[in-house]
Amino acid sequence: MVTGYSTPEEWGSLEGKRVLVRVDFNCPVAEVDGQLEVTDDFRIRASLPLFRELQARGATVVAATHFGRPRGEVVEEFSVAPIRRRLDELCPGVQLLENLRFSPGEEANDPAFGASLVEGIDYYVNEAFSASHRAHASIMIPPTLVPSAAGPNLLREVTTLESILTNPARPFVAIVGGAKVKDKLGIVKVLVERADTVIVGGGMAYTFAAAEGRTIGSSLFDPDRLEECGRLLETGRVEIPSDALTLPSEASFGPASGDEVPEVVTENIPDGTQGLDIGPASAQRFAEIISGAATVLWNGPMGVFEDERLRAGTETVARAVAASPAVSVIGGGDSVAALQMFHLEDEVSFVSTGGGASLEFLEYGDLPGLRALREGRGA
Repeated sequence: MVTGYSTPEEWGSLEGKRVLVRVDFNCPVAEVDGQLEVTDDFRIRASLPLFRELQARGATVVAATHFGRPRGEVVEEFSVAPIRRRLDELCPGVQLLENLRFSPGEEANDPAFGASLVEGIDYYVNEAFSASHRAHASIMIPPTLVPSAAGPNLLREVTTLESILTNPARPFVAIVGGAKVKDKLGIVKVLVERADTVIVGGGMAYTFAAAEGRTIGSSLFDPDRLEECGRLLETGRVEIPSDALTLPSEASFGPASGDEVPEVVTENIPDGTQGLDIGPASAQRFAEIISGAATVLWNGPMGVFEDERLRAGTETVARAVAASPAVSVIGGGDSVAALQMFHLEDEVSFVSTGGGASLEFLEYGDLPGLRALREGRGA
């Protein structure tokens, strides 16, 4: 158990008490029969054991979440109404406040707004690890005002990620993908110091390829990070793709696939061409590395997997992770979406809901919301 955090179990009977639970119910929604409905209730279902346990001990449970980016204004499309309907079906009696981000005070970490959330509240639980890297009012203020605790899912996230940082079974293989190298370079630097091998894929890999002296055509490129990528390659612990699936620079790609057939290009990508997925040789090499791992951390896809022409690399990596006997920790929305696309989410050890919070925790070893819990009012 991670030390330094109070838990709801320490509060004993909650008869007649009101408990505010900060959750992350930022769920996907779509229009069904004329109204918005939740299309993936994974985040809601993950909180049900806590809600039911609190209710069984006599508490009235009040949940609070952000939803989308209304930027401090009341925007109808970002109302939590569809989330509330699904929550009512799954766990009657839980009250869900309206979107926290309808108030500008939420993202501004306004003490008055934070205090308003705990008016009439006896206890506070942070069950939103994925929002705990944000110094927002609903995360930072309640722990200073009422007895507060870490929820079981938040603690599970912290425990799992701490074990990756401090005592991973070896070989430890980290897989980092995604579009922009600037978003992931910090965590790659950390992982190079802690992992045995760091596999880099996705759009960010092309800046590494350029640092190796290869041509990358019109692939994604960040010249400001070229030298840093070169220094990371010099460690000998970074593996980058040797081939790529490419399309012409002007070709369209994405969920609505175009007609062009991607070509495999080895080493140098010519002008007028862009790399959009790792090639088959790289996918096979990465799968072999993963198969020999004892711990695997995966955050970020290998290519534009939303396009069926450009998902083979991500699928190969996902299946290798799922087939590996290693302890496997998956973080980031795109990686989780890929697992779900290939029906592999039950084949890995741990799926983190953290996304950016997971990366920030791995990079810095702490988050603002976690500090608030540790330094706030415990039981």
